[in-house]
Amino acid sequence: MENSPMKPVVRFALAATCAAFVSVASAKQVPDPLKTRAYIDHAWTTLTRSMDDCSALKDTKVKTHPVLYLPANLPTPPELAQVKAHCNVDVHVLPQAIDQLGELAPTTLPKQGLLYLPHPYVVPGGFFNEMYGWDSYFIVLGLVADHREAMARDMVDNALFEVQYYGAVLNANRTYYLTRSQPPFLSSMIRAVMDDPASFRSKNEARAWLARAYPLAVRDYATWTRKEHRAGDTGLARYYDYGGAAPVLEFSDSTYLQGVIDWLIAHPSQGPGYLVKSAQHPDAAETARLKTTSCDIEASRVCAGAWSHGYRLSADYYLGDRAMRESGYDTTFRVGPFGGSTHQYATVDLNSLLYRYERDLHDFAGQLGNAADATRWASAADARHAAIDKYLWRADKGMYMDYDFVNGKPSDYNFVSTFYPLWAGVASKSQAESLRGRLNIFERKGGLQMSDHASGAQWDSPFGWAPTNWLAIDGFEQYGFHDDAQRLAREFTGTIDRSLADDGTIREKYNMVSGNADVKISAGYKANVIGFGWSNGVYLKLQQLLQAKSSSAEAAP
Repeated sequence: MENSPMKPVVRFALAATCAAFVSVASAKQVPDPLKTRAYIDHAWTTLTRSMDDCSALKDTKVKTHPVLYLPANLPTPPELAQVKAHCNVDVHVLPQAIDQLGELAPTTLPKQGLLYLPHPYVVPGGFFNEMYGWDSYFIVLGLVADHREAMARDMVDNALFEVQYYGAVLNANRTYYLTRSQPPFLSSMIRAVMDDPASFRSKNEARAWLARAYPLAVRDYATWTRKEHRAGDTGLARYYDYGGAAPVLEFSDSTYLQGVIDWLIAHPSQGPGYLVKSAQHPDAAETARLKTTSCDIEASRVCAGAWSHGYRLSADYYLGDRAMRESGYDTTFRVGPFGGSTHQYATVDLNSLLYRYERDLHDFAGQLGNAADATRWASAADARHAAIDKYLWRADKGMYMDYDFVNGKPSDYNFVSTFYPLWAGVASKSQAESLRGRLNIFERKGGLQMSDHASGAQWDSPFGWAPTNWLAIDGFEQYGFHDDAQRLAREFTGTIDRSLADDGTIREKYNMVSGNADVKISAGYKANVIGFGWSNGVYLKLQQLLQAKSSSAEAAP
């Protein structure tokens, strides 16, 4: 999830829509799945946005007059004239057509704004008021499970639109995200819709839709095989943002970056060289040097303010920070403090997702009668599988772990993404058995925590998130570890039920040790946003899994 920059302490009131729906009594309520289900039913409506919805234009991350941007090669939709007047929004056309991610530098635009999408979509909630890349997959799963097939298909069509007109599935549909994507789930989104018989009126319609989606999925996949996304000569991929060594544009001020500097100063033994000595107000010569060693303080107010106690952050840190945001894991310490070395790692999560992507493209090509493409995708998947086994499987640990391809050494950081290969179908039977034996590292009362490192960051211990819990649970289910999948599903849904009983909300993340939304973060982003799109979607999928097993047990003789 791409988090909004914010001050060290942020207190969020309950969202008005949630408060109107659930009156929270002073005494704690009894956890009740029916109440959770009712909340989610209501939330689908309150979280839905469209281009004719003025609330879609609101962006608390960049406080400017609303601007809506259209692709350069798209005829202006006639209904936008009414939207322009009704919402008092400036409508502009991007200065060029975009074939690849990063071709258009957002810094060249006069203002940052919302990127046009043709269909309604579900946002995560709170200040996440746009359609996000990997969030959308888990939201689509929930929509399909909830028999909201039309909205699920709209979401996927919007993602395909992003590929066609903005170069790839974006971090989210704001102009400042035109330089990066998010974890690649597009093929899985396509599959989720294709596998639901209610999504189409006929097989011919489904095939025609797939025929249109397939080449766009291929184009999106190509983002991850470009030179910049290659993890050296490993045959694996890395996260990378095409925006260069500079603070991200969605930062409203330098507070977060100052916090990173202060943490690094306070923990000198853990600093991997992210600090650069600098004056607070450098002279012309030093200003020129900082363009190479740090960032351009003349071009960026946030860069200029990113100074504390005689230090600035290195250019390499900014590259890693941007890559971390593409990974969705903002922030964790698994690849350096505050994720500042993300671009130096071939990660388990990304390469598992790309293996699944290649297998999906193989299947899509086969369904469309393209045998040559099917063979090519099978070969690509086999090659990635071999590279995953070579660089990411740690036989000595019995786990998949990230690989630092810059320094040529594996990570020793236990991270819940070790279970991604189960979901992707990469693991062998013996590897799956070994992973099952490592559940105790992550499993707590409320479900699976992100790591066993209490770094203070939100994507570390003791915190857990809906997407990683779902991918692990679905992976264990696929490999036949049904008891584990059932137990983990009960733990995480129980956490959501307890939290909703406590304060009447569903949140973006939870405390796995306490099994509730008691989330206190000391490093990085502090908020626990209300909504929440992917928590809603995963809850429905986990309940579906539990109910299916319950029905199966009742039907057994």
